[in-house]
This record gives sequence, structure tokens and C-alpha cells, in this order.
Amino acid sequence: MPGLLSAMEGFCVIGIVIAVGYVAARMQIGGSSAQMVLNRFSFFISSPCLMFAILSKEKIFAIFHSSIFVAFFSAMLVGLVFLILNRLFFRMKAADATIGALNSLYLNSNNIGLPIATYILGNPALVAPILVMQQAIFTPVALTVLDVTTKGEVSMKRILSQPLHQPLLIGSLGGIIVSAITAKTGHFIIPDFIYDPINMIGESAVPMILMAFGMSLHGTKPMQNKSDVPATVTVAVLKNIVMPIIAFLLSYYVMGFRGATLYACVVLAALPTGQNVYNYAARYNVGLTFARDGILLSTLTSPIFIAIVAALLS
Repeated sequence: MPGLLSAMEGFCVIGIVIAVGYVAARMQIGGSSAQMVLNRFSFFISSPCLMFAILSKEKIFAIFHSSIFVAFFSAMLVGLVFLILNRLFFRMKAADATIGALNSLYLNSNNIGLPIATYILGNPALVAPILVMQQAIFTPVALTVLDVTTKGEVSMKRILSQPLHQPLLIGSLGGIIVSAITAKTGHFIIPDFIYDPINMIGESAVPMILMAFGMSLHGTKPMQNKSDVPATVTVAVLKNIVMPIIAFLLSYYVMGFRGATLYACVVLAALPTGQNVYNYAARYNVGLTFARDGILLSTLTSPIFIAIVAALLS
């Protein structure tokens, strides 16, 4: 199975870099702030540069592939399933249930998605439509619900300005604009002496992201709140098992995808929960441990199910 072998090699590359980050944290190389520095630098500088460099040279029609519909509806259905299960069994308050739904549907398109798209799928641009979809649709809706359920009011200014505080989205949109202009004019409008340093900085994003994630694993003690364990396990199952199954059904039977496109849709659906969910939980001070444990459990188990997808589909 060459596809499975390729996926395992990709995970090996990713795992080694994560392990380097873990060892660095354990040996206290870089001090206690090393993880924060790597995260912030990759978030604000390297990753936006990477997405701009990739998307600006990607054909505009390839960026917004019809597979975006699979990503959207599989996420929506999984979030709806969690809300139904919460109503029947968990009985969480509305704000906590919102965090649970986000934990179930929100893809880690940056910290894990970029490396997997790069080393397993061979095309980092595949995560761009997902990133835009999440920041333009899911985030504003979730923030609106959290505003209403925690404060009883809606701050439209904060909700509408949210995309302006997402460097990845800004970098991606900038690359998309350049790609559209290139398609219109027939030539790449960014001179090499500007593009090359942007690309060079962007190439540092993936290793920094992975090492920072490895550092975050040192000293972690998950699942301390036993009352949240059933909901946390449910979130991981929905995210890592149910969502890829839904993505496969939509891709194969509704959209008619086959081959590499089908494989990419299902692998991306099996990505773990995005760390943004914890940021939103912290901002509104709801479901903090639930969000953290769901992200961690989903992240640790995701490679197993992506490997299974590779064995079955690649």
C-alpha cells in the first residue's frame, strides 16, 4: 500500500519534529516562554507568510474546489449531532454546549492541518478553503451565541472585527487576491525580491508549529474533571470517526469524488479539533477544561484514524 506507506512516512516526519519540541521543553531549552514564542511567531508571521506564498501561486479555481461543500456539511452535521446528544444526555448549559459543538466540528487547519497537508497529501493549499470557511462562518456564529449566552448581549463590533485579528485569514485572502489578479493579467504580479523572503519566512512555519505542539505536551495532565469525561470522549469520537465517515459518504455518493480528491476530503475531515476552540472558551470563561481535554484527546488519537483512512482509501 504505497499510500499508507506515504502516510506513515509523513507521520514519522511530523512525529520526530514534535518529539524534538517535547525534549526541548523537558530539558528547558529556550526557557519557560519558548512554546509561547514559537506559537506567537508562527501564528502572526510564519504561517500567514506560508499561506500567502502558497495561495498566491495557486490557480484561483483550484483554491475553491467543490470539496469545500464536503468540509462544510460534514462539520455542520457533526456539530448538530453533538447538540442533540447534549440535549438527550449531557445537559450542558448553552455556552458549554457551544464549546462542545465547536470541539466536534472545528478542524485544526493550522497546527496539524498544514503539516498533514504538506507531508501526507502533498499540497498545503488544501487547508486554505477550510481555514476561510471556519473564520468567515463558524467563528462569527459561535461568538454570537457565546455573547448572548454569557453576557445577554451581542457585540457586533467584536464579531465583525474578528477576521481582522486572524493573521492566517489575512495572509490567505491576500494570496487569493494575488492569484485572482494573476489569472486576470496572465502573469505573477509579485517581484521575486519580495516573494522570495515571504516564502523563506513561510517555510519556517511548519517546524515551529510542530515543535511548539511538542512543547505543549510536556507536563500535561488531561481528563482531571471526571464529570466531563463522557462528553470529552464523545467529542473525540465525533471529530475523529464520525466526521470522516460523513465526509466519505458526502464525497463518494453526493459529490462523486474519487481518487486523490476523495482521499484528501476524508483525511482533512479526520484532523483533530482546532486549538482556537480553547481560545474562545478562555475568552468567555466557559468550558475551559472541557475544551482543553477535547482538543488533546482528539489530537492524540487523530493519527490513528488518519492512518486507517490511508490504509482504506489511498
